[in-house]
Amino acid sequence: MLSGISPWSILLILIIVVVLFGTKKLRNVGADLGAAMKSFKKSSREESSNSKTIDDDNQNKNS
Repeated sequence: MLSGISPWSILLILIIVVVLFGTKKLRNVGADLGAAMKSFKKSSREESSNSKTIDDDNQNKNS
């Protein structure tokens, strides 16, 4: 017997979620999640570039 979720089960779950929450609410949640991910990526890139700049400054001072 196959284990896991069948495509029909996934479709049924999606239909139930849409009926419970509505498309407008789901769209807002998706937009908020996307904005949060974009902000996280931006801050992690800034942190990475800041730490690289600090490392470069420390190497220049030690030379």
